[in-house]
Amino acid sequence: MSTMANATIRTLQISIFSPTSSHGDFLAYFPSLTVRRTSTHKVLKHTFSPSRHPLCCLTAKASVAGADVATEQEVVKGYTMTQLCDKMIDFFMNKKPTTKDWRKILVYRDDWNKYKDNFYNRCQVRIDAENDPSFKQKLVLLARKVKKVDNEIEKHMDLFKEVEENPLDIDAIVAKRRKDFNGEFFKHLNVLADIYNSLDRQDAIIRLGAKCLSAVRVYDCTLENLDSLETAQSKFDEILNSASLEEACSKVTSLAKSKELDSSLILLINSSWAAAKESTSMKNEVKEIMYQIYKATQKSLRSISPPEIRLLKHLLNIADPDERFTALANSFSLVDDAEPSKNPDDLCTTPKELHKWIKIMLDAYHLNKEETDLIAARKLGDPIIIQRLIILKQIIEEDYLSNYIQKEGEEAE
Repeated sequence: MSTMANATIRTLQISIFSPTSSHGDFLAYFPSLTVRRTSTHKVLKHTFSPSRHPLCCLTAKASVAGADVATEQEVVKGYTMTQLCDKMIDFFMNKKPTTKDWRKILVYRDDWNKYKDNFYNRCQVRIDAENDPSFKQKLVLLARKVKKVDNEIEKHMDLFKEVEENPLDIDAIVAKRRKDFNGEFFKHLNVLADIYNSLDRQDAIIRLGAKCLSAVRVYDCTLENLDSLETAQSKFDEILNSASLEEACSKVTSLAKSKELDSSLILLINSSWAAAKESTSMKNEVKEIMYQIYKATQKSLRSISPPEIRLLKHLLNIADPDERFTALANSFSLVDDAEPSKNPDDLCTTPKELHKWIKIMLDAYHLNKEETDLIAARKLGDPIIIQRLIILKQIIEEDYLSNYIQKEGEEAE
């Protein structure tokens, strides 16, 4: 928030808002609203000077586009709702005409929602009454642009609320709503954080944004690996095209035995079952098919015992955090060795691959805590183990995965 805006919020007190609010005041962006006026004529003349608008000669007894302001009650000191909306129109059109400034105001959702219907209605009344074609068009464009920004912020707030209420499911939310995690959303989080006076609240929003950005990076990285995804999709399509459910489950088992049930395919099967499970339109028969394929996949993982699972078991059993993180670093530094050792301390993999298997473990735990046949996932019932796994995932994302992706990109160039 700008220095001027902060100064305005500190110095101006608006009676309809509590002075102990945890964030700044919406109406503080309209400083003249706090000035007492004894003459309605002066208020309207102050709001709309002839030099700015073709509207003039507005008096307390005059009706503006059918609205008799003299009969309205004040909603802010010296201002009726009609006058307040006119003030907002003037503000958005002349004093702060950029959408960047509008976002800093409309982010005060609770306050804005009190006035926005009246604001849009007032815009329409002014449009209908305006005789100057040029100014009429300006009003039309203003109402349309404010509405567009308003809708975008509402969508950003809906997404923010979803991730804030489900911090452990950010990966699933990103997979479901990836297009909504755009640059404007992350800019919105910065604007949102700025309206709070509490440093703890600001920090919480910033941290949540960082987690979202990390999850998006990981998701995009997975999508960029087209060869792996195309191969996984081809295998999954072949499973779905089976003549019977028994044949589909048998194909999953065969892929596991031939070591072709890789992490990309497992993630694809897990996400497909998760989507089917939450769907309200999908038939139960289809849900049952997806569930049985998912169950067959989990059973097959018992026979695979990939090195990443053994490495995770080893890491999760280390109680000391420093030792655990050292072992994690060592597993990545040994990735170029020719022959992997069977010693758990010498197990190695890449950050990208280990991150996939952590997601698989967490997916298995969250999707079916009671029913999963993945023994390693069943053992995740201990909250301490769950927390360790989540921390490992975050460390890989923040300290390793971004560097790994950058290194891959440089090698490709």
